[in-house]
Amino acid sequence: MTLHIWKTIFYETIIIDHDKQRAGVTSTAFVSFFAGSDDSLPLHKGGCPPVIRFLATAIAAFVAYLFLTAGSGTIILWSEMELIIGFILAIIVGLASYRIICRSGSLRMANPVRLILLPVYAIIPLFIEMARANIDVAIRVITGKVRPGIVRVKTGMKTDLGMLLLANSITLTPGTLSVDVDDTTRELYVHLINVPDELRDKKVVDARELFSFFDIPGWIRRIAE
Repeated sequence: MTLHIWKTIFYETIIIDHDKQRAGVTSTAFVSFFAGSDDSLPLHKGGCPPVIRFLATAIAAFVAYLFLTAGSGTIILWSEMELIIGFILAIIVGLASYRIICRSGSLRMANPVRLILLPVYAIIPLFIEMARANIDVAIRVITGKVRPGIVRVKTGMKTDLGMLLLANSITLTPGTLSVDVDDTTRELYVHLINVPDELRDKKVVDARELFSFFDIPGWIRRIAE
């Protein structure tokens, strides 16, 4: 016979064996959340306690909300109502998505250096690569010099966030589109509007070869890994 205890914060069911409960092994969902019990919640293994992950997600959501609503009031840059709404929304977002945003249990993105590198990466290397690709695609559209194809790309990324940033950077760059990912080898399949001859003969292409001026994968590793 099993006893179902509904987790009060995350509405998640924990099934506990009745015999273990009588032996004093049972812990409530509330305690599991604040103590970070790994025995009853396997998803928490190898990372920080869930309450820390929730706080990190909620704070990030609150900061993002403040950034988007800056200039709306007289309390520094925000109104009293905006601050209250932002706080409530941050709690809701934290509860709903902390398992997704902090899925690995690592708080490496809370490092200020990484947070500074992210906008620097977007403004300088990625923007320049996008501008270069825009010009290249425009020329190819006018001249008709296109040789489309799909190549397999070795990413070298170890984290899901690194894969996400790289795949999106490739897709945002005109002329290239991430179409699939191999979860086992962590390789991407990328469609190119024009595949150079030197890449057509390769079974696997290094991600660095998709960009002209900057080592985009290297930048992403410094940010996300």
